Amino acid sequence: MKDSPVLVAPSLLAANFLELGKEVEMVNRSEADWFHLDVMDGRFVPNISYGLPVIAQIKKLARKPCDVHLMIEEPEKYAAEFKKAGADILTVHAEACVHLHRNIQQIKSLGMKAGVALNPHTPVVMLENIIRDIDVVLVMSVNPGFGGQTFIEQTYQKIKQVRQLIKDHHASALIEVDGGIGTENAGQLVAAGANVLVAGSAIFASPDPEKAIAALKRGAL
Repeated sequence: MKDSPVLVAPSLLAANFLELGKEVEMVNRSEADWFHLDVMDGRFVPNISYGLPVIAQIKKLARKPCDVHLMIEEPEKYAAEFKKAGADILTVHAEACVHLHRNIQQIKSLGMKAGVALNPHTPVVMLENIIRDIDVVLVMSVNPGFGGQTFIEQTYQKIKQVRQLIKDHHASALIEVDGGIGTENAGQLVAAGANVLVAGSAIFASPDPEKAIAALKRGAL
C-alpha cells in the first residue's frame, strides 16, 4: 500500500486537557490528517472518557475531519447526537452491535462515513457480509479502554487478512490501526496494508508533537 498516502490520526485521549484548545491547534498546524476521538462508556470498556460536549468544542476549532471511535454499548442511541456534535467518521464496535448492518446504514443516512472496529480477539470473518458497506475498518492493536498499552504483534497478520478481504470483495474501506503505534512499527503496519495510523502517547508525550507527527508520516513511507 505504499502507493497510497498514509494518514495519521492523533488520539486526543492522550492530549493535555487543560490545554485542549492549544492541542487542537497543534494538530491543525501539523501534517496530521484526522482527529481521532475516543468515546468510552465504562460498560463496553473498563474506562470512561469524554463525550458529546467535549467533541462539540473540539469541532469548533478543528480544521480536519473528526474520526469518532465509539467504545460504547448501544451506539445506535447516540449516532445522531454525535453527528450534531461534529463527527465526520463514526466507528462502532462489531462486538457492541447486535444489528451491525442496521448500525452502518444509520450512520450513513446521517451523512457520516461508517467505520467498524474489531477487538484483538475478534476474527476478520465478522466483516465478510458488510465489508462493501463500510468506509473504515479499525483494527485494535491493543485491548480497548486505556492508552499507553503494548502493541499486540498478531495485528500485522490481522491487517493482512483485512486487506485480503477488501480485495476479494472489491471493497474500498480504509484500514485504520489503533494502539501502541510509533515510528518503530509504522512502516511495518503500512507494509501489512494499513492506511491510517492512530497514535496518542507517541505524539502527545513527545517534546515536539508536530515533529512526532511528521516522523510518523516519514516512518510509514
